Amino acid sequence: MFLVLLAALSGALVDCGDGGSEAQRRGVGSACAVNADCTETGQVCLTFKGGYCGLADCQNNAGCPSGSACVAHTDGRNYCFLICTDKSQCNLHRSADVEANCSSNVTFVDGASNLKACVPPSA
Repeated sequence: MFLVLLAALSGALVDCGDGGSEAQRRGVGSACAVNADCTETGQVCLTFKGGYCGLADCQNNAGCPSGSACVAHTDGRNYCFLICTDKSQCNLHRSADVEANCSSNVTFVDGASNLKACVPPSA
């Protein structure tokens, strides 16, 4: 009986997770209305629909939190966007009406071609 309880407890601890990537833990991609909604120093509320806590004007991935990458957006600016493999990873801190999409149709500043990024809806 003790071993069964110990095994169940161990499984529960493993399932707790670590809160996502460093970028997710730092709030990159979270919905926002004003800069104060973004909790990480240096992040601002970028002007996408629903806001997008992050960094603008990155020069390369080294300027972005781990778990995000520098993307050249169609508006002519570079942003640190979350890296993803599916849409659910993009919306941990976004409501359904302002969901971001996990897209491979982006230009990574560092030239990566095998990644996808969480792209917020346009304002």
